Amino acid sequence: MTEKKAPILTTTLAVLLFSMIVANIGGQMYGPLLPLYVQELGADMNQIGIFFTLSMIAPLLFQILGGWLSDAIGRAQAMAIGSIAGLAGYFVFAFAPSWEWLLLAMVGMAMATSFVGPSFQALVAEESPEESRGKVYGIVQGLFLIVGVIGAPLGGYLADNYGFRLMFMIATTLYGTATVIRILMARKIRQEQTTPTEKPSFVHLKTSMASIFGLLTAGGIVTWIFISDGVGDVTFSMVGNLFPLYLNNIVGISMTELGILGAIASVASMVFMVVGGTLSDKYGERVGIVLGNLLIGGAIFVMLNVQTFALFTVAWILLGVGQALVGPAYSSLISKVVPQKLRGTAFGLFSTSLGILSLPAPYVGVLLWETFGPKVPFYIPLIAMMLMLPVVWIKFRLPKTPDAEEPAPAASPAEG
Repeated sequence: MTEKKAPILTTTLAVLLFSMIVANIGGQMYGPLLPLYVQELGADMNQIGIFFTLSMIAPLLFQILGGWLSDAIGRAQAMAIGSIAGLAGYFVFAFAPSWEWLLLAMVGMAMATSFVGPSFQALVAEESPEESRGKVYGIVQGLFLIVGVIGAPLGGYLADNYGFRLMFMIATTLYGTATVIRILMARKIRQEQTTPTEKPSFVHLKTSMASIFGLLTAGGIVTWIFISDGVGDVTFSMVGNLFPLYLNNIVGISMTELGILGAIASVASMVFMVVGGTLSDKYGERVGIVLGNLLIGGAIFVMLNVQTFALFTVAWILLGVGQALVGPAYSSLISKVVPQKLRGTAFGLFSTSLGILSLPAPYVGVLLWETFGPKVPFYIPLIAMMLMLPVVWIKFRLPKTPDAEEPAPAASPAEG
């Protein structure tokens, strides 16, 4: 009698993945269009730069805290707490009378992203075997990309035809549904829990941060992940919110077409995501990271040198495939080089990386746009990415010995 094969996705992972999809359909509805919404509420280019610079402060404050809280109280519990803050942010988005009010919404969304994102990333690692972790990340991230297929074109269509208010009300309803699922799931997990969890405390936080700092300064893979991620954070923060403005204001792409481009990228990612995860498991994470970044760089270059919508679809296909190769490999690599009890904190840290240095980046991007032209800011992350790829190839190689794959931290939370 053959032994029954375990499902690729556990029940806990499947339910929380469903909540992620529902929540982020709402997020994808407004995300690509947010700079245009800020503009519609009365902000000029200079104020848009200030808005996105100020909006980066809240993630800087919450991201590592959210990851640590996930390590301390549990993944589902941290996701539920963050979701309540995110729901409040959605309400502000829907009824904001001016662009300044949107800063308050961004605080709620920052707390949601900081608590939910690292928690879910760590949960995937804990619900998957190490030998197929890249594949599981690929499946999860591939399924998750349905949010772009549905959310981006739906948001563009609603904003174009009915206005941003109605679009945000629908997004709020979706996020509220996801919040209820996460709260119920957190309660269920807590009731089934048999081992006591350590209560969050300053001592626990201090010990976790000391452990992470030890990994960052050891000179190994974690150090180089932090450096490369920081370079990406700083340079891409300059242009992340300029893409829709460039495509809409300069090229003339409508909001509906922006949504279609987002959906095209998501479909491309979905098709190649499992390939990316399998490539990571078979040949090593650095292969997918380098190949994916080459494709992303190619997508940016194409975007800056074409004018027709058909050629923009080529750029977004390259972007989607590149993200499919990078995403699972990057998540798998972090999960392997950081001990389990620090994974939430680590995923939070790498979500902010060099956040202080990247804080003025959106405003700098706008200054470059206005001083040298709309295309100039986009070449900076492109050049930085290409310069970092040889470093990634050399430094992102996992040690051969199993013991070296989970380096011992300076001090573990359990010992603190």
